[in-house]
Amino acid sequence: MKNSHSLGSEAIAKKGWLLANCFLLLRRLSQGLILTLFLLGPWAGIWILKGNLSSSLLLDVIPFTDPFVLMQSMTAGHLPIFEAFLGAGIVLLFYIVVGGRVFCSWVCPVNLITDAAAWCRRQLKLRKEKVINPQWRYWILAMVMILPLFTGVMTWELVNPVSAFHRGLFFGMGLGWGLFLMIFLFDLLAVENGWCGHLCPVGAFYALVNKVGFIKVDAVNREQCTDCLDCFDVCPEPAILKGPVHGQKKNMGTLVSDMNCTNCGRCIDVCAEDVFVITTVLSGFKSNVKQVEK
Repeated sequence: MKNSHSLGSEAIAKKGWLLANCFLLLRRLSQGLILTLFLLGPWAGIWILKGNLSSSLLLDVIPFTDPFVLMQSMTAGHLPIFEAFLGAGIVLLFYIVVGGRVFCSWVCPVNLITDAAAWCRRQLKLRKEKVINPQWRYWILAMVMILPLFTGVMTWELVNPVSAFHRGLFFGMGLGWGLFLMIFLFDLLAVENGWCGHLCPVGAFYALVNKVGFIKVDAVNREQCTDCLDCFDVCPEPAILKGPVHGQKKNMGTLVSDMNCTNCGRCIDVCAEDVFVITTVLSGFKSNVKQVEK
């Protein structure tokens, strides 16, 4: 049974506030730095990173292209230039190394909205059962990829909140505020982690990339777990922790290998017993072998 304590209070008492929020602070720094690099050009004339998260150019030399946007463009019948393919390859290689859904927790600006909704849910003690199958995001992803074949238009990019956020920064939010408010209210009042965890096709795409992610979270010290359940409460994809944390009797490994893991590191932050660590898939595999041998 869950102990009656506030989320992360034991970790703060044991590790201090800074270490109990280390990954959260690093994520906010990452998201803020990326937005700042994009805005320095139009706002201050310092062009370090031109473009947006869909397509950009670093120092006028290195191209970055969102592979999800590139695939939509191709299914819409548009043949991208070589630099777009090169940029998509660079981005894919990066996310193969660090984990695809790192985009969702460390880069995507919409994460600021969904995290705020999750925080408000905890403060208001709103706990509702999930009413949407998380697999819906993959069906939506399939629709997003199929529609351009018939319309010749990248239909998702017309409503993509990630793209809308960046357009809003440069040209004004306009109706974008309504879109972001709907996402916030949906996560707050309807389904916990509803947008990122159940519907977003961008997250679904990067989850598929995450199947070959190299950096993973490992519950390597799960024997120290006190069942406070803070990691489950703070995780945007809590179902992925059940096996690694509580699967010892079933000889389940400790590596959080589920492709839906965002590598947000919040489970590491809030765990007072240091159950979790960031590791590589190779180290995690060795750890899993040892756990099974036990």
